[in-house]
Amino acid sequence: MLLGVRGSDTRADAQRLAERVMALRVFPDEHGRMNAPLGDRELLCVSQFTLYGDTSRGNRPSWGQAAPAELAQPLYEHFCDLTGAARGVFGAEMAVELVNDGPVTLLLESR
Repeated sequence: MLLGVRGSDTRADAQRLAERVMALRVFPDEHGRMNAPLGDRELLCVSQFTLYGDTSRGNRPSWGQAAPAELAQPLYEHFCDLTGAARGVFGAEMAVELVNDGPVTLLLESR
């Protein structure tokens, strides 16, 4: 999971998002239908401020909606604690390899 934190996000937003992620039925059930929640599967959470890059004006993204590190890191840590997620290194440049199993990518908002 790639997690972006907005400047207006709160601990309550992290709680709501954690509950949604844990309950979201996006994994195959016994019939192969996308109907099972995360359950015992592992979750890796990587902080990703670029999710809030605004490209609506010009050719250079604006990061104005992304939370500063001093707000984002505690909320990232709180979300990971709530979900039991393994963590990337906050603020680090990491090479993350992703295998997208199926044609589904979802954007979840806390509000």
